[in-house]
This record gives sequence, structure tokens and C-alpha cells, in this order.
Amino acid sequence: MYPEEIVIPMKEELTDNGFQELLTSQDVEAQLSKEGTTLIMINSVCGCSAGSARPGVLMAVANAVSKPDFLTTSFAGFDIDAIRTLRQHLLPYPPSSPAIALFKNGQLVHFIERHQIEGRPAQIIAKNLIGAFDQYCN
Repeated sequence: MYPEEIVIPMKEELTDNGFQELLTSQDVEAQLSKEGTTLIMINSVCGCSAGSARPGVLMAVANAVSKPDFLTTSFAGFDIDAIRTLRQHLLPYPPSSPAIALFKNGQLVHFIERHQIEGRPAQIIAKNLIGAFDQYCN
């Protein structure tokens, strides 16, 4: 588990921009039982989180015409129970952090894994997400 003093500023980059934290297994299950679209940013201390994933997600929600009904986040290596439960909903994808998942009515409809984030600029991540929002969030 990562030290809180390292994790909190990384969490706040999203929560200060309207993302709700999913901290427990119950939070994940309750969120995914809701009707509508839910974006879940699986945050991490990895450099690609700061360089592409978090900025890309923030660009996407700021610039998209169609947006998810719910913006949420959990932190890998910190929100242990929430991530464990969330990963069950992400099967057959292997554990990946950072990662970005879009659910519609509790079903995974779009997923960006770490290998699709590494080495790509935030603008590419945002464009990918905006395309998914246009398809699933109307």
C-alpha cells in the first residue's frame, strides 16, 4: 500500500474536478448497479498516470459533447477492496493500472489498459474517450 501523503494529491487531481471516489467494494457494487454510464479512472502512482491518463481523462470530460452520467475513481495499491471488486467486473482483462473503464448499465463497454496509455500523449487518451462517450453516452 502506498503512503497517503503520496496518494492524496494524485487523488485530488480527479476529485477536485468532480470525480467521486469508490473506496470500498460496496461503493463499486452500488455504483455499477446504477442505470446510466459510469466512467471509472483506475488511478495509480505510475508516471503514465500523471503524464497521460489523468490529464487525458480530464481533457475528455471537459471537451466532450456527450459525457458519462457518473465520474468515479479508485486508486490501485491504495483502495484495495474497491480495486479487487472492480477488477472482477473488468474480466477477462488482466489487472492494469492506470486504466480507464466505461460502464453502461453495469456492463463494461470500453476499456483502456495501461499498455494503451504508456507512451501516448494525453490528447490521444482524450480522443479515445470522447469517441467512446459519443458512442455510449447519448
